[in-house]
Amino acid sequence: FYYSRNFDNLKYYLLDNRQRKGNCLVLGAINLHPMAFQINRLKILPRWIIISIDIVLIFLATVIAYALRFNFILEELYRVNFLFGVMVYTGCGVIAVFLTKIYQGIIRFTSMQDGIRVFGASTLTALLALTGELIYFQSLPEFILPISVLLIAYAISSIFLVSYRILVKYLFSYYSTNYKKRKNVMLFGAGSLGRITQQILEHDKDAEVRIIGYLDDDPNKVGKKINGVKIYSSLKNLNEITEHFLIHEVVICAQNVSLSRKNEIVTAFLNKDVKVRTVPPVNQWVQGSFSAKQIKEIRVEDLLGRSAISIQDENIADEIKDAVIMVTGAAGSIGSEIAHQVMSYLPKKLILVDQSETALFLLQQELLEKFADHASIMAFILADVSNEARMQRVLEKYRPQSIYHAAAYKHVPIIEMHPYEAVHCNIQGTMVMANLANALGVKKFVMISTDKAVNPTNVMGASKRVAEIYVQSLNNFNLRNGYLDKTKFITTRFGNVLGSNGSVIPTFRRQIENGGPITVTHPEVTRYFMTIPEACQLVLEASAMGQGGEIFMFDMGEPVKIIDMAKLMIKLYGFKDGQIAIKVTGLRPGEKLTEELLTDAETCVPTHHPKITIAKVYEYDYLSVKAQIQGIISLDSEDDFNIVRHIKALVPEFKSNSSRFEALDEENQLKSVAKKA
Repeated sequence: FYYSRNFDNLKYYLLDNRQRKGNCLVLGAINLHPMAFQINRLKILPRWIIISIDIVLIFLATVIAYALRFNFILEELYRVNFLFGVMVYTGCGVIAVFLTKIYQGIIRFTSMQDGIRVFGASTLTALLALTGELIYFQSLPEFILPISVLLIAYAISSIFLVSYRILVKYLFSYYSTNYKKRKNVMLFGAGSLGRITQQILEHDKDAEVRIIGYLDDDPNKVGKKINGVKIYSSLKNLNEITEHFLIHEVVICAQNVSLSRKNEIVTAFLNKDVKVRTVPPVNQWVQGSFSAKQIKEIRVEDLLGRSAISIQDENIADEIKDAVIMVTGAAGSIGSEIAHQVMSYLPKKLILVDQSETALFLLQQELLEKFADHASIMAFILADVSNEARMQRVLEKYRPQSIYHAAAYKHVPIIEMHPYEAVHCNIQGTMVMANLANALGVKKFVMISTDKAVNPTNVMGASKRVAEIYVQSLNNFNLRNGYLDKTKFITTRFGNVLGSNGSVIPTFRRQIENGGPITVTHPEVTRYFMTIPEACQLVLEASAMGQGGEIFMFDMGEPVKIIDMAKLMIKLYGFKDGQIAIKVTGLRPGEKLTEELLTDAETCVPTHHPKITIAKVYEYDYLSVKAQIQGIISLDSEDDFNIVRHIKALVPEFKSNSSRFEALDEENQLKSVAKKA
């Protein structure tokens, strides 16, 4: 029987297996570990016990040294007066123990430093004995104890003193937690972080875990041991490993594992109802130290993000350092992350604009706490970007060199109900900020757009496309008329960001915590995802490389089925299939089944950055676009259909889906047929 080390292990193996398979019977369920109860009550070994054990071990080491030296021949031992020699060496050991104070260490937490101190005590014992030997030899022509015995006693006493400390440490570690409740834990990653995790978990009595092995992809490590724990190959069938060792939990300790490999590992263990947790990166440890409480549940964001991005920090630093930077929509998911990343480069001034009072206050508290030494370079402005007079005063006061325009309404179903608000914020707000930037000498204007602007099926996406058209046509107008000192307008286009306000993941998380059901609009809905930090890093990189007029698209990876994400999140929460219901509700107004990155008429060209390309899109005449937008802004705010009709006229690829505005597409189609006729 491979796993059982004693009957108690066998008992709990059978109990566990009975719960899993339903075909085992446990006999003789008795407590075989009275020591566990005693050690649980004994928190720290008293000093007098440690001193007594040290002295006894030094005494025994000296006796054994004599016995080995004289081949266990009693006559020879008495001839050299070995009892006197034993007492002398033991006495020197007592002096060394008290001088080095090796008894002050807490045995259960013995470390390498404690081992060095023990060897120091052994060395001091031997030196004291040797000194006494030399003094005694000058008065009498004989040794107290032979030099060979002294060396053997030194070696054996060192081994004894270190070994018993390791033994006590192991016993405390083995029995200090509730033995019956301990979980079988496997650590993925036999590197330095894995070793730290093992030590942390074994020393934390509240963790209640038993480290039964390491998993690692490196075949050179397989079969070896770390602190007595064996390393197994993770390249073999993980299902077999799970069954063989009855794993309850896996902790991912490897930081450089690829995303695809991490997904493979997590999926294999989740399918076997094994809980998966992960160790945070070193730069996220609380105050630079790591504890068992920081080992977190693996999140769906950890499996949908991608490998670390290669960013040209020097380019971004040149763009930001010593410059005045403005971020609109600064309290939103994207705006706040841009603010954090910009602050890390220490600009001359950072102007943060948002119309949400509470959200801006929370951002202010967060940034002032994180960048307390640089509070003076931040300004927090409560303002609406569509208020031209207000924004003009702000820009004239601070004179930013670059503006990151993230202010926008973005929730598709809400905007589908209130088209004018999309016009007011997304279109008019962008137009106001772009015009002011162009007039007041802002060098760069970076607009944050969305993949929903591509072949839009909803008002939100169409309004963002109108905003794209305006800033790009304004940039081209400047170039054609030789206004080379005017603002360079740059657009960045990307998909959903993981964990943003109102996104699908926080919604699913809330629904699972409430017991379900999880609501999915359609079983075939897919979306592109990227993490907020990744998206904002690429925004900064695109800004640095942009020369004006570009629409930068970010590599969004592979699309993800929303229903698959829901199933994965259910498993990550520890629920089995069927325990949390998934309810299909039907597509919401304006919602697409799949998002697109380019229209049929658009192409893209690569840049020097592998994750950034430039979309080549149809160019609009600025004066015509400006007149059309001004016409849309002047429309009756309550006439939703007329507003959307005019937006469709400016963005002909805007075809509504699952929306009341589909009637306008039918109307346009009838007009087209009539015109052809």
